[in-house]
Amino acid sequence: MKSSLVVSLLLVFVAGCARPETAGTAAATLPPARVHVAVVQIENLLQLTDVTGTIRPRQRAVLAAKMMGAIAELPVTLGKRVQAGDVLVKLFSADVAARLTQTRAQLNVARRDLDRERELLAQGASTAELVRNLQDRFTGVEAAVRDAEVQLGYTEIRAPFDGVIARKMVQAGDLAAPGQPLLEVEGTVDFEVEAGIPDSFAAALTAGAALECEAGGITFTGSLREISSTSDATTRSIGVKIAVPAGVAVRSGQFTRVQVPGAAVRTLLVPTAAVSASGQMERVFVLGEGNRAVLRLVKTGATRGGRVEILSGLAAGDRIVIAPPAGLRDGQPLEALP
Repeated sequence: MKSSLVVSLLLVFVAGCARPETAGTAAATLPPARVHVAVVQIENLLQLTDVTGTIRPRQRAVLAAKMMGAIAELPVTLGKRVQAGDVLVKLFSADVAARLTQTRAQLNVARRDLDRERELLAQGASTAELVRNLQDRFTGVEAAVRDAEVQLGYTEIRAPFDGVIARKMVQAGDLAAPGQPLLEVEGTVDFEVEAGIPDSFAAALTAGAALECEAGGITFTGSLREISSTSDATTRSIGVKIAVPAGVAVRSGQFTRVQVPGAAVRTLLVPTAAVSASGQMERVFVLGEGNRAVLRLVKTGATRGGRVEILSGLAAGDRIVIAPPAGLRDGQPLEALP
């Protein structure tokens, strides 16, 4: 009984070992597959390093109070779109309003006195010195009226540009103090990426350089707009700002990856269409001896345009099949198309 079981297992083992040869033989009998072939190339390419950044609008403003007063009106909500000049906050300040009323009344009195003395001077019943004194008084009161009007204008805080309300730090009824932030307004049409680039990479960058960025699944090429002249002592990085092209659908605060070029390295490149996936394995077909397909497992790196880096599995000069047919098998004859 045991002898029969051993013999059966040996037969199964031998049959299993013979399957690859049988499969290869079967593939060799298939008709030639007509394919396009490309040569694996090696190039000196700049090594790319990912750094993180954040999308920010170019126009940002934190609106603060210039005077003390209770917030009488706050007619905005988070995310509300506003236009330049819209009233966003109204403060109530009784003393400023009272001072404006008082100075306007004083201005009316000074104007009447000045007009009267000018008429009397024309009739010879007054003096030029008195008229000059009244003119100086009128000018001083007029300046006080303008100052009170400016102070009253500070009770209305308006939008400095078209945008949206990004933050609200107060509510109606709160007491606002001079310099206290009340609202933050952000623009909606012109964005940039704020990022910190390592010192070793920043030295090779210049204003206007094109950098590949990705935010929310959207890839775009940004232009390096600003480079800081100082390095952060904690992170050993230099702050940069990268302009986002118009029309790219990004939003403020969005996480961003930026590809920063470094030193040049020798890199194997193949067309992305030559690499296919089988489960978690990546593979290519090579045009081998006797014009037969040879299956190779590879490990890929970064994609550069229509080509992908090959980290292992191929060598420079290998001829690979571009967009291999779905039914192509290892060992199958190939006919290379021009």
